[in-house]
Amino acid sequence: MIELLSRRPAEHLSLARIVRDTGMSRATAHAVLTQLTADGWTIRDADGNYGLSLGLLTIARRAEAAFPLRRLAADPMRDLAARLRVPVFLAERDNGVILITEVLGSPSVPWIRPGRRMPLAPPVAREFVAWAAESERSAWLETADPIHRERLLAVLDAVRERGYSVERLADESAPMLEALATLRNSPVTDPLRHRLNAMIADLITIDYLPAELGPENAVVTVAAPIFSEPATVTATVVVCPDTLLSAADLERMGAAVRETADLITRKSGGPADLS
Repeated sequence: MIELLSRRPAEHLSLARIVRDTGMSRATAHAVLTQLTADGWTIRDADGNYGLSLGLLTIARRAEAAFPLRRLAADPMRDLAARLRVPVFLAERDNGVILITEVLGSPSVPWIRPGRRMPLAPPVAREFVAWAAESERSAWLETADPIHRERLLAVLDAVRERGYSVERLADESAPMLEALATLRNSPVTDPLRHRLNAMIADLITIDYLPAELGPENAVVTVAAPIFSEPATVTATVVVCPDTLLSAADLERMGAAVRETADLITRKSGGPADLS
């Protein structure tokens, strides 16, 4: 319910709307809202509609102290967005998934939004596993379709060598990819999961290998890792040019993103030597 209200912070929603959007029964929704209002997390206006209360903001600010990365990354990300003149977002690892926690600017790709969760599974999240121990890399690769594992292995090595990943997914494929990824992560049989993996891989050309760069290269995002330990990537800084770049321009952008990610790593107490 809090998530529903937070997606419409400027609105007050009726009980009927909340019941419909959450799937709760009317009695349950009313009981929950009564308790949230008593606790100061929500307010009820004169028309009987509900919205978020300032009391929730107080709780959120206390909780934020337990997750300082977004605060530490804010200034470097703003500097990067201003320097490159492109949107920037922060993605953090959260219990086996990747969560977008901060977005600066207006990315043209619709799935890039705060709160968006993505599976830590091939072919995405390459920069999260490129530096991992061999056992973790192997486990990640095992979930990929067998016909793509060789390329994925080469891509992981390339990402680790240059320090960033490149997403080259065509924007028109994004809605289909998102639907397939959601279906893949639901309870399905192994044969169907393998087939979904193959369909996902067919929609995406997985990164660029060095020899594949040409005069113009379609680049949707460029992502560099933030480390908590030398082999542990806890988050990534991602820029969203969504345009054609020369190989030299892509390299310059990748270097800028990597430099920002390294700065955030040091600010957050991660390893100082990332060479």
